[in-house]
Amino acid sequence: MARLWSGTIAIGTPALPDWRGAGLAARRSLAVLGPGALVAVGYMDPGNWATDLAGGSAYGYELLSVVLLSSAMAVLLQVLSARLGIVSGRDLATCCRERYPRPAAVSLWLLAEIGIVACDLAELIGVAIALGLLLHMPLMLGLLLAACDAILVLHLQDRGIGRLEATVVGLMALVAACLGIETVLTEPHLAGIAAGLVPGRKIIADSGVLYLAIGIVGATVMPHNLYLHSWLVRRQPPGNERAAIRRETRSTVGVLSFAFLVNAAILIVASAVFHASGRTDIADLGAVHALLTPLIGVAGASSLFAIALLAAGLNATYTGTLAGQVVMEGFVQIRLKPWIRRLVTRLMAVIPALVAVEIAGDAGIDRLLVLSQVVLSLQLPFAVLPLLKFVGSRAVMGIHVAPRTQRIAGWLIAILLVALDGKLAFDTIFGS
Repeated sequence: MARLWSGTIAIGTPALPDWRGAGLAARRSLAVLGPGALVAVGYMDPGNWATDLAGGSAYGYELLSVVLLSSAMAVLLQVLSARLGIVSGRDLATCCRERYPRPAAVSLWLLAEIGIVACDLAELIGVAIALGLLLHMPLMLGLLLAACDAILVLHLQDRGIGRLEATVVGLMALVAACLGIETVLTEPHLAGIAAGLVPGRKIIADSGVLYLAIGIVGATVMPHNLYLHSWLVRRQPPGNERAAIRRETRSTVGVLSFAFLVNAAILIVASAVFHASGRTDIADLGAVHALLTPLIGVAGASSLFAIALLAAGLNATYTGTLAGQVVMEGFVQIRLKPWIRRLVTRLMAVIPALVAVEIAGDAGIDRLLVLSQVVLSLQLPFAVLPLLKFVGSRAVMGIHVAPRTQRIAGWLIAILLVALDGKLAFDTIFGS
């Protein structure tokens, strides 16, 4: 009997599985997926939902190719971020502080903080809308309740990064399950999906399609994820860099491919439900919730949508909090207590949200969600360009400098992102 748990059969007693071994294997798998999983949730936040829903309802499956291209860009940038952390042993923010003049480093820090607040604002709005849809509460009350999720974040951080990663993976699974069911219920056109994955001339020729395509790209690549990923992987055993880079590359490709499937599912549902029924003007999350069940004809379809939105918003909140601490400590070596850091960031996000609801109602909160994505777009180049400089520097990377093909692809992506995000911000601000 003493050897029962090792899998040996005892006389008269059935063998029991080695649950301790299974638990250890699960923890090891989570340790590999953890950094990538924490990063991936930033690519499934409410800002992505808004642009994917608008694209699917307005143009059907045509913008699936843009979702695919954006995800491929994100994969390369995150792989380069992980390489920087593994090889240099420093995160992107710390590298900026050490290698740029102090005024430049402080400026980059302030821009990063603005981006984190903008991202937190989108997550706050997404959680508030989801709570309102599920519990039928006023949006103002939903915002106040959403602001209290800081308590849960701090509790998970106190229990260790492993608990936070486990929660993130669990919520990702919930989002995938809800959207998977929604996709099956909508019975999408498979040939249309296949055709949508191939870029068409209409994306460039039609200004309306181009505008939404820019919005999808701008909402996909999250600048704070570049800081966070390099921090999560920075402590590696010396002499094992190549193996660590290969392992993290595989993990990043895997989890961001999962994020692509989630974003693609949102666009597919919008196309199969709204575009197919002639509702090409759907971009409001509340309107989506109200129309899903009637148009699909299955009870509970709207609730599944709201549950997935709530899980996605909570997930992005967790990683945004962690990224805020990484950025502040890396750039200016200020380490605040987690509850102080979380309180400051959340207050800076909740105040404009409450003001928008008070002045303009639900329409105001929708415009604020779009504005948060514009702010993120403006901040993105200030994270991407330093990253590309560092991973191409032998002084920083030594013999593990990024391969030439990755560097060229990275700079081409940077040029494209800067151009597209600049156009998105200009058109949004000036109402083009």
